[in-house]
Amino acid sequence: MDKVFSFVAGLFLLLAPQAQAAEVDLSDPYKMVRQVADQTFKRIEHDQSKIAADKEHLKVIVEEELLPYVDYKYASYRVLASYIQKARNIEDPEEKKQAIDNIKRFMDVFKDYLVATYAGVFTQYTNQTVEFDPAKEFGNETVVVVKTTIKDPGKPDIDIGFKVRKDNSNQWRAYDMIAEGISLLDAKQSELHGILRQEGIEHVIDLLEKKSKLPVQFRGEGGNE
Repeated sequence: MDKVFSFVAGLFLLLAPQAQAAEVDLSDPYKMVRQVADQTFKRIEHDQSKIAADKEHLKVIVEEELLPYVDYKYASYRVLASYIQKARNIEDPEEKKQAIDNIKRFMDVFKDYLVATYAGVFTQYTNQTVEFDPAKEFGNETVVVVKTTIKDPGKPDIDIGFKVRKDNSNQWRAYDMIAEGISLLDAKQSELHGILRQEGIEHVIDLLEKKSKLPVQFRGEGGNE
C-alpha cells in the first residue's frame, strides 16, 4: 500500500498547468483534470535535461505549476480537523490567537512539505499514460471524483480517483486522491494525528518543515519518503 501511494502521489503532479499552455477550464472538473494532465506530461518531458542537471528543479516545477490547481489550504484544514475543532472552542483571547497563528503556520509549512514530497516522487515519472473515465454530469455537486487509470507497461494498472472541489468562486481544484479505495489525505491525517495529540502542533510544524528542506533525491538514492 505504501508503495502504491508513493507512486500515485507522484502522478498527482499531473494536476499542474504549463506556464505557456492554454488557459485551463476551471469551471468543469473533468476538463480541468484532463487539460492539466496533458500539459504537464509535455512540461515534464521538456524539462528532463534541467531535472538531470539539478534535481531541485523539480521543486520549482511543483511550486510554479502544481500549486495553483491544488487546494492545499482545504487539505490542511482536513488534516488539522481535530485541532481546529478544539481551537474553535477556546475562550481565552490570547490562547485562541496563538491557535489561529499555529493553523496559519501549519498551512504554509504543509504547502512546502507537499512541494518537497511531490518533487521526490516526481522522479519516478517514466512516460506512464493516464486513461480517463467518461465525464459525468456534476450539476450542483461541490465535490467530484475524476476516475483515471494509470498504465505502466509490464505492471498492473492502478485505478486512481482525483478528488476535486468547487470553491466559492465556482472554480474546481484538486485536494485529494484515492488509490485502492483509500484516501491519500486521510492516510496523512492518520499519520500526523498521533504526533499532533502527543507532541503538539508546534512539533508537527517543525517536523514537516525539516522534511520540506531536505534535498530532492531520485528514488533508490535514499530520497524523501
